[in-house]
Amino acid sequence: MTASAKLRYLRIAPRKVRLIVNLIRGKKVTDAQTILRFTHKRGADPVLKTLNSAVAAAKDNKQLDESGLYISKITVDEGPKLKRWIPRARGVASPIQKKVSHITIELDALKGAKKIKVEKPVPAKKTPVQVAEEKKAPEVETPSEEKVVERPKFRPEKEAPKPSAKPGGLSRFFRRKVI
Repeated sequence: MTASAKLRYLRIAPRKVRLIVNLIRGKKVTDAQTILRFTHKRGADPVLKTLNSAVAAAKDNKQLDESGLYISKITVDEGPKLKRWIPRARGVASPIQKKVSHITIELDALKGAKKIKVEKPVPAKKTPVQVAEEKKAPEVETPSEEKVVERPKFRPEKEAPKPSAKPGGLSRFFRRKVI
């Protein structure tokens, strides 16, 4: 019973993400989550989110308990490169490759792992009154008068005072704007 999750087009180079992935390969899910929470690398957060997504898929689709899961397969593949150019001396341009990663995580259950019992909700029986109300034709609503909210009118700001001579009797010698 395997559950998987994929993260595609992660804008971190695969070589950098593989450093993180190698830390958790083959570990139990709870141990891997702890390792990723305390890893100080930029790629640790997306890998943790993908791992949590795979755990959720195992719980929902396969009804497996989180404590009985381990990482059976985890791969980091290279995606398409974004090609950019940087100007250099003497009119030359050098290429830049912005690399992209695809992460795939597959979880498997340990031997003797428990399955979660999922109880489906039982629909409540409807009373005869509720059934009769559903069969009635829907009432047509008449348009009511809408409340009009008045917005405050635009008030222009007070005019800025004109610059005047300083108390010492000297006025400004040069003004950029003519008043």
